[in-house]
Amino acid sequence: MNSPTAEWSLLHDRKQEIYTLAWRDLDLSHYVVASAQFGGPIAMIRDDKKIMNLIHQSWDKGRIIGMGWTNTEKLICVLDFGSVRVYDIQGEHIQFSLGQDAKEFGVVECHIWDSGLVVRTGNHKLVAVLDLEEPRPRNLADINLDGLNCWTVMPPHLTLSRHLEVLLAIKTTIVIVDVSSAQDQLLQQGPFLRISASPNGKYLALFTADGRLWVVSSDFQKSLAEFSTNSNVPPLQMTWCGTDSVVLHWPDTLLVVGPFGDWIKYTYDGVVHMVTEIDGVRIITSDKCEFLQRVPTTTEDVFKIGSTKPGAVLFDAMEHFERQSPKADESIRTIKMELTEAVDTCIEAAGHELVPSRQRSLLKAASFGKCFLEHYNADKFVNMCHIIRVLNAVRDEDIGIPLTYSQYTRLTSKVLVSRLVQRHHHLLALRICEYLKLDNDRVLTHWASVKVKQTVADDESVSRVIVDKLGGDKSGISYAEVAKVAYTSGHTRLATRLLEHEPQASNQVPLLLGMNEDEIALIKAIESGDSDLVYLVLFRMKKRLPIADFFRIINGKQLACNLLEAFCKQQDRQLLKDFYYQDDRRTDSANVDATARTNALKIAHKLYQDDKDHALEAKALEEDIKLLQTQIQLERDTNHTFVGLTVSETIFKTLLLGQGTRGQKIKTDFKVPDKRFWWIKTKALVQLRNMDGLEKFSKSAPKFGLIPVIDTLIKANEFEEARKWVESLLKAGGTEAQSHGPRYLEILQAAQKPLTGGGGGVSAVPR
Repeated sequence: MNSPTAEWSLLHDRKQEIYTLAWRDLDLSHYVVASAQFGGPIAMIRDDKKIMNLIHQSWDKGRIIGMGWTNTEKLICVLDFGSVRVYDIQGEHIQFSLGQDAKEFGVVECHIWDSGLVVRTGNHKLVAVLDLEEPRPRNLADINLDGLNCWTVMPPHLTLSRHLEVLLAIKTTIVIVDVSSAQDQLLQQGPFLRISASPNGKYLALFTADGRLWVVSSDFQKSLAEFSTNSNVPPLQMTWCGTDSVVLHWPDTLLVVGPFGDWIKYTYDGVVHMVTEIDGVRIITSDKCEFLQRVPTTTEDVFKIGSTKPGAVLFDAMEHFERQSPKADESIRTIKMELTEAVDTCIEAAGHELVPSRQRSLLKAASFGKCFLEHYNADKFVNMCHIIRVLNAVRDEDIGIPLTYSQYTRLTSKVLVSRLVQRHHHLLALRICEYLKLDNDRVLTHWASVKVKQTVADDESVSRVIVDKLGGDKSGISYAEVAKVAYTSGHTRLATRLLEHEPQASNQVPLLLGMNEDEIALIKAIESGDSDLVYLVLFRMKKRLPIADFFRIINGKQLACNLLEAFCKQQDRQLLKDFYYQDDRRTDSANVDATARTNALKIAHKLYQDDKDHALEAKALEEDIKLLQTQIQLERDTNHTFVGLTVSETIFKTLLLGQGTRGQKIKTDFKVPDKRFWWIKTKALVQLRNMDGLEKFSKSAPKFGLIPVIDTLIKANEFEEARKWVESLLKAGGTEAQSHGPRYLEILQAAQKPLTGGGGGVSAVPR
C-alpha cells in the first residue's frame, strides 16, 4: 500500500485520483462544462464561440449562454433569447422566460447558483430569479455597466443582509448591487479581471489586471492575502479549494495559493475544469477526475511523518501488534490517558479516506484501541463503518458519485438516497435504506412510477408486480403517486387498480376526481367517514356535472345527502330547493323560500327596532315574522302550503284540515276578533258540508245571528240547507226577518227554476 503522505504537498493539500475517465479523446477546451457539487453529475456542451465546423445543421432552440446545477441536481440552461430550460437528470425539462428585457434584448452573460440565477441582458439590465422551483424574474437596481470587467453572485444565504448581492468589477472598484440599491466599495486596487466567492461566503478572491491575487473578506474590511502570479493573462478559471485556498487555472497549469501566500503548481496537458466543493475542489481533465483538498486534521495527526499525536501512536501500536512486536504494549501505555482521543481520531480519519485499504487499517487501529477501554461507547465506530460502506458503494465507477465524508455529512443520507433514486439506482438506494434503517417508501414509490412509465406489458400484470413489490395493502405505502403517473401515462385502468390499494382516502379521492371517476370518489370519501372529503367530492361534482347527473349520483348515499342539505341550508338555497324538488319533498322545497323570507324580515325588524321613529313598522314586522314562522311549522306538520296566506286565510285552512285547536291558537296569538273568527269558522264548516257542526257552532254564539250563516250557505249554493235556516229566521221574527226574509225567499225561489236557453235568457242566482 502506498504511503498516505505520497499524495500530500507542502501546502497541506492532497490531490487524489478518483476515476479514470472514458473520454480520452475529448478536448475540454472546446466545451463549456458545468458540474454539480457533492460529487454531482457533469454537463458539457460544445463552446460555439470556438469555430470547429464539422457539419451544418439547423437549430431553433437558441444558443446556450451558460449552464449550472441546482441543489436538487437539475441542469439549468440559459438561452440567448431570454428563456431558461430546467432539465432533470433523466432529460425531461420545463421552460420559463426571464421577462421582457431578456426576450427583447437577449441574454449576454449569466451566473447560476444552487437555487437561482442572475443574467445580464443586452440592454445592460440585471435580472434575477431567486427560486428556480417557482421562477419569478425581477430586475435588480439599475447601474451603469460601462467598464465592466467581470462579476459574480453572492446568494442570499451567504450574505449578511440575507438578500441577493451581485458583485460587479467596474473599472478599478467593486460595486455591490441588490434589488433596490447599488453601493460602490470605492476600491483602488483594480481593475479586477476575475472574482470568486468562497463556499461559505466569507471571503473573496480577486485577480487584478497586473497579475496579483488578492484575498479579502466579503465586506472588504480585511485584506487576508496578496500573491503575485507574474501573469498578465487572467486565468481561464479561478475557484476555491474549500475555504482554505484559491486555485487558478491557465492552459497546462494549475496554481494553488494558500492562506499565507504559499503555493503549489500542478502541470496538466491542456484545459481542465474545476468544481468547488465544501472541502476541496474536483478537477476534471480529459482522462481522469481528481480531488484536491486540504489534508483533514485527523488524517494529518495519524499519518504525518514524525507525528506523536495519540492517533498516530495508536496506529503504530496496531502495526506493531500485527508484527507481534512488544512495542505494541509499550505504545498503548504511553497514550493510556489519551486512548479515547486516539480511537476517535482513527475513526474520523477512516471516514476521510477514499482508499478502502487505508479505511480498513484505520478502523482496525480504532478497534484495537477500543479493546483497552472499559466504558467506550462504540456507537461512533459502528456508525462510521456504516457510513464508509455507503460511501464506498456510491463511489463505485458504476455509480459515479465521488462523495467525501464531509460532503456526506452536509448532504445527509436522505438526500443521497434521493439522488440515487433520481439516477434510477433503485436497488442500491433500497439497500442503503435498509442498512441505515431509513424509510424506503420514497424509493419504492419512485421505482413503481418508473416501472409504470416504461411498461409495455398489460396493466393487470404490471399492477400485480407493483403491489407485490410494495407489500400490498398492509405496507402503508401510498399508491396515489404511482396511480397518478399511470393515469398521466395513459394507463387509466392500471391507475384505478393501484388506487384500490391506497390506504389514505385523502390521497385516493382527489386523484379519482382528477380521473373523472366521480361516483367511485364519492363512495371512497363516504367510506372514510371524513366529511371534508365528502364535501370536496360534492363541490367538484356540482361544478362539473349537469344538475340531473349530480343528483343521480348522490341519491341513495345518505351521508352525502345529509351533508349537502346541511351545507345548502347555510350557503346555497337554490340548490337546496332543487335537491328537495328532485327528492319529491315539495313542502321542504317551499320552506326554503319561507326561511329566507324569515331571515330577511328579521334583519328589517332589527333595523326598525333600532329607530324609535319606526316603532309601528317594527311591530308590524314582528307580527309578520311570527305569522311566517307559524306557517312554516304548519307546512312541516301538515304537508300543505301555508306560507303567503293572511292570518284569516291561515285559520281558515287549519279548520279545513281539521286542525281546530291550531286555528284557535292562531286566533289567540294574533288577537283575531271573535266576530271575524266566527265568520271564518262558519265558512269552513259550510265548505266542509258539516251542517251538524254548523248548527252546533251557531247555537254556541247566538249573538252573531243567522244572517251570516244564511249568506254563507247561499254563496256556497247550499240552497236546501239555506232554506231551513231562512225558515228558522222567519219563525223567530223580528227586524232581521222583516228586512232580509223576502230577499232570501226570492233567491231561493229563483234557484228552484231550471236554467233555460233562447230569448228568455238565463236565470242567475244572486250571490
